[in-house]
Amino acid sequence: MSAEAADREAATSSRPCTPPQTSWFEFVLEEALLEQHLQKPSPDPPPVQLIVQFLEQASKPSVNEQNQVQPPPDNKRNRILKLLALKVAAHLKWDLDVLEKSLSVPVLNMLLNELLCISKVPPGTKHVDVDLSSLPPTTAMAILLYNRWAIRTIVQSSFPVKQVKPGPPQLNVMNHIQQEKELTENILKVLKEQAADSILVLEGALKLNKDLYVHTIRTLDLLAMEPGMVNGETESSTAGLKISAEEIQCQVCYDLGAIYFQQGSTNAAVHEKAKEKFFKTKELIAKIGSSSLHFTIDEERLAGYCQACEVLTSSSDDASQQATPYSRIHSCLKSGKYQDIVKIFLEDNLTLSLPEQFRQSVLRELFQKAQQGNDALDEVCFKVCVCNTICDVLQGRIIDIQFCQLFLKPSKEKIDFLLEVCSGSINLENASEELKRRMAAFLKNLCLGMEDLQFVFMISSHELFIKLLKDDERKLLIDQMRKRSPRINLCTKPVTSFYDIPASASVNIGQLEHQLILSVDPWRIRQILIELHGMTSERQFWTISNKWEVPNVYGNVILGIKDSLTRDLVYILMAKGLHCCAIKDFVHAKQLFAACLELVTEFSPKLRQVMLNEMLLLDIYTHEAGAGASGERPPSDLISRVRGYLEMRVPDIPLRQVIAEECVAFLLNWCENEYLTMQVPLPLVQTNPYVKLGQLLAATCKELPGPKESRRTAKDLWEVVVQICSVSNQHKRGNDGRVSLIKHRESTLGIMYSSWEYFFFFPLQEPLVLTTILSLFVKLHNVREDIVNDIAAEHISIWPSSIPNLQSVDFEAVAITVKELVSYALTINANNHFWLIIQADIYFATNQYSAALHYYLQAGAVCSDFFNKMVPPDVYTDQVIKRMIKCCSLLNCHTQVAILCQFLREVDYKTAFKALQEQNSHDAMDSYYEYIWDVTILEYLTYLHHKRGETDKRQIAIKAIGQTELNASNPEEVLQLAAQRRKKKFLQAMAKLYF
Repeated sequence: MSAEAADREAATSSRPCTPPQTSWFEFVLEEALLEQHLQKPSPDPPPVQLIVQFLEQASKPSVNEQNQVQPPPDNKRNRILKLLALKVAAHLKWDLDVLEKSLSVPVLNMLLNELLCISKVPPGTKHVDVDLSSLPPTTAMAILLYNRWAIRTIVQSSFPVKQVKPGPPQLNVMNHIQQEKELTENILKVLKEQAADSILVLEGALKLNKDLYVHTIRTLDLLAMEPGMVNGETESSTAGLKISAEEIQCQVCYDLGAIYFQQGSTNAAVHEKAKEKFFKTKELIAKIGSSSLHFTIDEERLAGYCQACEVLTSSSDDASQQATPYSRIHSCLKSGKYQDIVKIFLEDNLTLSLPEQFRQSVLRELFQKAQQGNDALDEVCFKVCVCNTICDVLQGRIIDIQFCQLFLKPSKEKIDFLLEVCSGSINLENASEELKRRMAAFLKNLCLGMEDLQFVFMISSHELFIKLLKDDERKLLIDQMRKRSPRINLCTKPVTSFYDIPASASVNIGQLEHQLILSVDPWRIRQILIELHGMTSERQFWTISNKWEVPNVYGNVILGIKDSLTRDLVYILMAKGLHCCAIKDFVHAKQLFAACLELVTEFSPKLRQVMLNEMLLLDIYTHEAGAGASGERPPSDLISRVRGYLEMRVPDIPLRQVIAEECVAFLLNWCENEYLTMQVPLPLVQTNPYVKLGQLLAATCKELPGPKESRRTAKDLWEVVVQICSVSNQHKRGNDGRVSLIKHRESTLGIMYSSWEYFFFFPLQEPLVLTTILSLFVKLHNVREDIVNDIAAEHISIWPSSIPNLQSVDFEAVAITVKELVSYALTINANNHFWLIIQADIYFATNQYSAALHYYLQAGAVCSDFFNKMVPPDVYTDQVIKRMIKCCSLLNCHTQVAILCQFLREVDYKTAFKALQEQNSHDAMDSYYEYIWDVTILEYLTYLHHKRGETDKRQIAIKAIGQTELNASNPEEVLQLAAQRRKKKFLQAMAKLYF
């Protein structure tokens, strides 16, 4: 059975309730009246519901004598009823738009199936298998009509349908509705299964380059006669209503474009086909004219389809399509570039080319994405909503409720963006007075609706607000705000104007001061200060925050400025810039310093040089935190400025000590040793103590390693440090909480000591410089301490081994400096094994044995790939191994002591045997026996356990000694390999224990 026949069977198998039965006389009379009506020259269109009545009467099932329901009989009455239904449709010229609006899917399905039957479509044959060019024109047209309707019905079923509110429930009506719903679903299911065939039929129809004919009332009457009388005329090429080839292609292209567009939701490539069909439809309409079409096409809907296809099929390479806002927005949504959507909407606020519905649909899509968990879209949703709102304001529409909801809790950022959109959406020079009036009303109402005076001030002080509102309008707005503000009401009598001052007058100053404290925008700070000074001239606004700190050397100069506004502005800009430097907000610091430099350049050369110095320090910080952190050398311009600062000889310029420290440290960090040792001017070395110290450090590092006769610079540096450490009886704690190394003393070298320990290592990052300073202080620490608590360090032999006046050295301060120095060095490079050994020695000297073992093991791990390679002998020296042995002994890990005794160049059997005799051991004891490779120690263990009667442990020791790789007859290489393998496993086990 064909699909069409299946449709007919489905349509006739279940019929809705029919109207009351009509007598044969009434039926014949009705047919005659209809014939008379249709044959008038220009009859009014008959009611389409006649088709429903005729088809329902013709499809009513019959009941036989046994009360069994039978299919409708194929008698003359039913044939005439079907013919009448077809005549009504023919009178309407088979306009599917009219038929679809008035007839349900089951009825229209039945009608078109009857058209196929009367058009003599071969039964049981699929339409896709039929060659349309070989069929009579009316037969081919009937097939096209059916398949066009099938495609249109599928497309229509994909659209959302507004549910009709049901009336009072009636059982027979509800049954009728349910039956029709089920029947519609069954037909839709069949149509969707046949969709591919219907598309192929319509695609084949586009290849027909000939006119077709559709049945009229006359041809239907001829078909109802005897076959022999009419066969020739109905099958001729001139029978029926002529439909031109262009009109057929126009209708088919439109319907194919609609189905392709609908399929594009699951297959984006199909949109190209849809675009091709829709644009072909536009071309055909332009060619033949829409008035000549026998079938109507919704040209507005066609334009919408074309526009959507342009967007959906646009590519990044197609510049012409990308230029349209639609395609750009679609591309941004696909690629996730949501901020670009805001820019497009902001640009469109000037041209107003995007429809309101499109703007709202984009906002809805963004809201949906935000609700699905993309928190980053909240800000984008707000910005798009603001752009839409300003667009509504300019076009005189009502403000959307979404804007009011998003603006319930305004913030500085929201107000700033809103004002930015307002400014960018109106060109005051070319805008009409109506647009200006609308924007002014919006801003004024926005002010009236806000409770926070800080935000009101932001809007009312904006340039756009001032230009849009006249002076009297602004005054009126202020009066309205004042009336809304709480007042001081002392009595009910008329009061003087003094009591009419709003209670928020002082609050305005407080709000502005609060903004002044929070703002880091130089222009905003200047505007606030101008406003504050306009309100009162008695306040010194640089004092409102105790967090604004300017060094005393600068403060004396700044506070000497006579103009109070300039004084406040310079002080606050510098204080905020220094604070931003301290918190590493270098971008805002640069803006603040640049504004301050521009300001002081006009009246004070001294402050101008101060700001240049501070900007040099800021550039050093910026490079060290940015490119310098990845090892990139600083630009030559920065190095030249650093040298220029050190060589500067401008009198009466206030200087901060930290700038000189950082400049010298900067040159040392980037190995400018040649400049410090050879090129620096001699007067500079004699007058600038930091340059002198930098020269000594650079010269010492340059000569490492070297012969003894070339270590004169090391001795000079040693003498300077010894003099620094040979001072006071008390220590002072600095701002950073660390004990200052030296505070008060006289020195013939002219070195500044107030922050000596800060200079010595905190700005420095060059490993060789750090190692040099670290070894110097370690040597100074070792001079007084006995040999047990000696600390090892690299290059320690270059320093003198004695001090003439030992009692004058403050060794407590030296010890503190060594601890802080090695801690800082390990933040620069945590894998430097020499620094790790120093840290371990410090913990060992202070009796922190577990921490000491941690760092001894870490030092070995970092230089041996976690002990997979042999630890270099200059790392695990005998002194380090002995200290590890002592740590384990004092931690009661005696088996570990015995194993570590094997690591010495000469095995310490005495210490090993003594440790094994201890029965109160806190380590794993016999589980460590597999790490022992010295046969003598294993034999002693066997004897010891036998003596104690510890059979199980004795067996473990025997098993360990019985391994063939420990046989004394083995070659030396085998024995060394066995020892190395056990060292590796033991040290890895220790690392897991102490890390």
